[in-house]
Amino acid sequence: MKVRYTTSSADQYQQQIRTQLSSGTAPDVMSVWPGNGNPAATYVLAEPGYLRDLSDRPWASKLPAATRSVAQYEGKTYTAVFGQNGIGAVYNERALRESGLSVPTTWTELLQFCEDAAAKKTPAFALGIQDNWVTQIVQYALVATTVYGPDRNFDKKMQAGQATFADSAWTTAMDKYQAMEESGCFQENPLGTTYEASQELAATGGTLGIVQGNWVIALLKQKNPEGTFVLKPLPADDNPADDLIPAAAGAGYGVNAKAKNEELALRFVDFVMSPEGMNLYVKQQGGLPTLPDTGYSVDASLAELSRFISDGRTVPFMDQLWPNAKVQQTMLSGLQEIFSGQSSPADVLEAMDADYKAGS
Repeated sequence: MKVRYTTSSADQYQQQIRTQLSSGTAPDVMSVWPGNGNPAATYVLAEPGYLRDLSDRPWASKLPAATRSVAQYEGKTYTAVFGQNGIGAVYNERALRESGLSVPTTWTELLQFCEDAAAKKTPAFALGIQDNWVTQIVQYALVATTVYGPDRNFDKKMQAGQATFADSAWTTAMDKYQAMEESGCFQENPLGTTYEASQELAATGGTLGIVQGNWVIALLKQKNPEGTFVLKPLPADDNPADDLIPAAAGAGYGVNAKAKNEELALRFVDFVMSPEGMNLYVKQQGGLPTLPDTGYSVDASLAELSRFISDGRTVPFMDQLWPNAKVQQTMLSGLQEIFSGQSSPADVLEAMDADYKAGS
């Protein structure tokens, strides 16, 4: 069987896949994100009937409740989610050791860490926000603690119309994001730096690390096979006990409802969701398996993430529970505009509220 495999950047892919699906040119198997946060998310693609119902697959009923909720649409499973991911500060251990600095565990320490790293001419974190999806990563890491630390029910209040972005601790998180920039936490010109270039900086010691999802660790190791990297929470206040990490189901696979070779497509996703396939994928990606009892050995770089998940100190990726993909797109472009001085946190959050209130 001849298989054609194509790739593209996340931004480009998310915009293209709906066009391909509506025109009948989409692949049999495609990357699909959980929930409702972007144009290639489960709810967005399942609602118009673009995805095949996978509820009959042997692994579907075994998905944990939290994963099932974002892999399903109207009670039917549409996405084969093979891994869990988390967001935090990923440190290059050799670069950190050579700098003589220590991993910060409080917000005050974080700003001092950034200032000390900048003084040593090795910025703390690489930031590649020329790719606009990257803008959300630091924001989510800060929001986890500032917003959900005091109020785990924030999403339910948003859905009930009892809370807004603009009148919540989202403003605090955005202010802290700007404070990190002003304290020299990032390399020069993040807006002119691609995600690929930011990986190079963090992998080779051009920075001490990068704030990203755990998936970046595998990419850093490709660029520096001798390097060792570790993910830690990004502190957002001065009490380490308050730290929460954004952690949730990662992107998985969906099957085209009009797949030209449905049988082979289903065999593929069933393999991915088998213990053998799942362990293979999460090892390559540097994640954690969705299903229990796969026999997977957690990499040392993810020990902290695994502990936070086990201890219940995580919150979902924020966009997965938003009512439409526009909210995220407004946030991404708005954060770029904040970095370029063309917008303010208040304006961006108000625009996100308007999109949120528009519903699905």
